Amino acid sequence: MTATTPAIVRPTPPVIPAAPPGRRARSRAGWPLTVVFLGFPLWWVLGLGALIFMIMALPMAVFLYRRRATLVVPRGFGAWLLFLFWALLGVAVLWADAPGAVPGGGGVNRMLVFGWRMTWYLSCTIALLYVGNLREDELPSDRIGRLLGYMFVVTTAGGLLGSFFPQLQLTSLMEMVLPQGLATNDFLRDAIHPKTATMETITGVMQARPMAPFAYANTWGAAYAFFLPYFGITWIVRGDKWRRLAAGPILLVSLWPVVYSLDRGLWVALGLIAAFVILKMILWRGGRAIAWTLVVLTVGGVVAAASPLPGLIEKRLDNPHSNNRRYLLTEQTVRSTLAGSPVVGFGTTRNVQGNLVTLGGGSRPDCKACGAPPLGTQGHLWLLIFANGLVGAAAFLFFFAIRFVRHWRDRSAYGMAGCCALLSFALFTLIYDLVEVPLYTVMIAVALMWRAQRDTLKSRVPR
Repeated sequence: MTATTPAIVRPTPPVIPAAPPGRRARSRAGWPLTVVFLGFPLWWVLGLGALIFMIMALPMAVFLYRRRATLVVPRGFGAWLLFLFWALLGVAVLWADAPGAVPGGGGVNRMLVFGWRMTWYLSCTIALLYVGNLREDELPSDRIGRLLGYMFVVTTAGGLLGSFFPQLQLTSLMEMVLPQGLATNDFLRDAIHPKTATMETITGVMQARPMAPFAYANTWGAAYAFFLPYFGITWIVRGDKWRRLAAGPILLVSLWPVVYSLDRGLWVALGLIAAFVILKMILWRGGRAIAWTLVVLTVGGVVAAASPLPGLIEKRLDNPHSNNRRYLLTEQTVRSTLAGSPVVGFGTTRNVQGNLVTLGGGSRPDCKACGAPPLGTQGHLWLLIFANGLVGAAAFLFFFAIRFVRHWRDRSAYGMAGCCALLSFALFTLIYDLVEVPLYTVMIAVALMWRAQRDTLKSRVPR
């Protein structure tokens, strides 16, 4: 036997587990949305509450460009592209005179308003494609839902601020740095000048309508309705312990600005959302849902009867306020479009000649309410018809109609939340101007529905 040299046993180096694939990409995905929504109170104070959406559209666009080879779009997107193209055609008629409107005028201000709206439309389009082209493992839906639920909390806080401190106004950083001509422009000032509320005499007495942290009181109402379903999903249904404990008090205090805002559109939208959710629950769960619904309706009825809501509703109905003016303005808007430019519209709004009743009427330095709002305002549908013509309005509405039809049967949480947002959106198009935050939020809602349905269909395909 021959002796052998013993082998030298070297210690095995420890194995360092590799990071899960895509972890770094997953942590970075969606950061523009986080910047927009998580920092929204700060952006509002700085006068960037509207501009931040446009600024963050740039990195989103870069992301889409890098993924251009695999880019997907939702069904009906061709109708939306047609709307964008038709809206761009409006630049050719910006200086055309509209029947019933003040002739001439416009200039740089009219171009500014047109460019502002087009930038918003493009930003909303980019947000739709950005969210829709991120996979669930890259950017979970619940992460986006928590951002939207957080925005409901911000909206509630702003509503309370406007209710108790309605005179509070701030001079923003944007007002300080912009040239005086732009900073004092009436249209732009609404976007960069933080205010907590607007004072109106809807019921015959001066009353505050909350608007913080948005530019208009109606925008606050729309935001409340759009963010509410996502608050319900991420704070109540899927929330952790502390969120569920806080959700009840937050919902309760949020009703104060809802009731005292005298916002009939918001009241009807909340009823519409409740009716849709109840109907879906009954269809899915049958008798158990009916019993649960009866309990909720009984408790809600008792709380509503004990609150100031019935008296305020009665006062609101006794003081229709702007009903007649809205009707006259809508009639004049449609008549002017059909007579002057039914196909492409007039690009943007126009000041009314007179006060809708007589040509000699109109606003005066001592009576601003004597005038009428511009043609194409007091409802996004009327803006679409007047600014983009019948073709543009039809393409816009067709896109959202397709999305609702494709998802109203969905049983997913975000499918139901998106349908609630679209139902409110359909109502608000008749009474609110929805360019800006409301349209942006609805586009994200559509993207979440579209992405969830696409993932569901993929999971059903056999490998």
